[in-house]
Amino acid sequence: MARRPSPSPRAAAPLPGRRVRGSATGRPVMAALDLLGRRWTLRILWELRAAPLTFRALQAACGGVSPSVLQQRLGELAEAGLVGHDGGSGYALTPLARRLMPALLALEGWAAEWAAALGRPR
Repeated sequence: MARRPSPSPRAAAPLPGRRVRGSATGRPVMAALDLLGRRWTLRILWELRAAPLTFRALQAACGGVSPSVLQQRLGELAEAGLVGHDGGSGYALTPLARRLMPALLALEGWAAEWAAALGRPR
């Protein structure tokens, strides 16, 4: 049975208007950088880009993330309005998170160019 994310009792998700790393005022771009810069966050969003995944499938796709960290990140992403859980097919990106995907796909393209420029395998 899949677990539902809940906000971390230790710290709230970085959100615009809240004090975040690098910004006492919580400027939206600083809140986004803080949220997306957390360990495993981008990987979770990346793995959910194609289709919803159950907790176990998402954990396997992320390879190496502990259940407690995955639970915490899903809670933060849910609080930030980027991931939802439908109870059936699992965790999925919200329409707001889908609007982030073109930027991540552009980053993927740039990373391939970077690897090629360095003579590294893709």
